[in-house]
Amino acid sequence: MKLYYYTFSILILFAFASCKTTHTAAGKTKTTAKTPVKKVNGKPNFIDGIEVTPGTIVTSKHNTGSAKNKVEVSKTNPDAEVKNWNIEKANWLQLKYAIMLDATVERLTNVALLQKMEEWWGTKYCLGGNTKNCIDCSGFTALMMQSVYNISLPRTAQEQYDQSERIDNDELKEGDLVFFGSSSRRITHVGIYVTNNKFFNASTSSGVIINDLNEPYWKQRFVGGGRVVK
Repeated sequence: MKLYYYTFSILILFAFASCKTTHTAAGKTKTTAKTPVKKVNGKPNFIDGIEVTPGTIVTSKHNTGSAKNKVEVSKTNPDAEVKNWNIEKANWLQLKYAIMLDATVERLTNVALLQKMEEWWGTKYCLGGNTKNCIDCSGFTALMMQSVYNISLPRTAQEQYDQSERIDNDELKEGDLVFFGSSSRRITHVGIYVTNNKFFNASTSSGVIINDLNEPYWKQRFVGGGRVVK
């Protein structure tokens, strides 16, 4: 009987020791080694040397760590015209109006013009109007030319036609005026040419909008283009 209790006690001690050993081994298994963060010139260096200064705009997505492929950080105004332009740097207005004007984004570099058009888009037409409550065609062109190009125009469409220099249709470029009416002596409407035969204007039916010179209504009333220089 004593031998039985003696043997039983040894088995209990052995089982307890085995559980403790197993628990210690499991605890060690769950422990993960921490990967040290390398430092370069006293600063943390993560993911192959990519470093970005807070508050700046990253214009490159990859960096191999070499000087040749160093990440370029642009501190310029993203709305400003950029040299070596690419679509990744496009202003949202350029993308929007490229679709509306059926033109490539690269051709719409004058963001100030697009911003002003966006500001006045849909403003109702009224003869003699010059506010965002309502505006007429010559009031709109005078406002746009002054705010975007710093060019002063007379108030009426006829006066704007008389003051501008005549240009051929194939010479039209952004900022030129396009005139409509029954003749050069009776100009009844004016707009600002943008690109791809499209022009901004305050139309009597739709207010401030984009139209196309090839639309039948405008094509039969088109008198010609004019350029005003400072």
